[in-house]
This record gives sequence, C-alpha cells and structure tokens, in this order.
Amino acid sequence: MLYGSNVYRERRRERLTGAGTDKERAVTDEALPAQILDSLVDPVLVADTEHTIVYMNSAAVDHYTGGEALMGTSLLDCHNEDSRGMMVEVLAALQAGEEERLISDNEKKRIYMRAVRGEGGEVVGYYERYEPKAA
Repeated sequence: MLYGSNVYRERRRERLTGAGTDKERAVTDEALPAQILDSLVDPVLVADTEHTIVYMNSAAVDHYTGGEALMGTSLLDCHNEDSRGMMVEVLAALQAGEEERLISDNEKKRIYMRAVRGEGGEVVGYYERYEPKAA
C-alpha cells in the first residue's frame, strides 16, 4: 500500500517529537539528517551494502510503488537482471573509491548511486538520488 506523504510525515512526527522532555528533544536532534532529507522534493532512497533499503525520504515513499512497505526489502528484488548486475557492479566501484555514478539518464530523469561512507572511509551503503528533468 502506498502511503501518502501526510500520513508518513505524521507517523514520523509522532515518533520524533514529544511533550518536550530532554530525551525527546535529543531524539529530534538525532533525527535532523532525516528531517533534512524529508524536506527535499526529489526521492532519496538509502540502502546498505547488502542492497537492503534502510531509509526512504517522504518523496521516495510517495514516488516508489510499495511506498513505506519497501523498507527492509532488497533493492535487487525491485529490478530486472540487467539492473541488478549493474547495481552490484556500481557498489563494487564505490567500494573501490568511486564516489558517485550516473546509473540512468533519459528524457524524464537521471538516477545516481552515491557512496555513503563510515568514519574510516569504508562504504557502509549508498543512496539512489532521483533527479527529474524539467518538462
């Protein structure tokens, strides 16, 4: 079921805000990166090195068929064999030092895979950045 952005945002707001205790304010502070990503109008989807979806901003929840139900599933299951092979290849390139690669470019959109690195510089995942082209 595709969740509308208002429902998704309200659920997230309920989890991240509270009556104002110090602990609840700390949770909100820790959520700042997600809040920033949720402010973007373009979909952003984050996966770990096993290609499991670990985060979707509100725009991604609205954009991708399956919405919030995709959380915890494999991106590889959502793509055809050629795309799966390309995703595995790009992840290997990111792990070898590449930072970002354009993976799809057509008249409607561009999609990039970009490395997410841990404190030691190791790849801990990647994100798909969806960039629609102006009509």
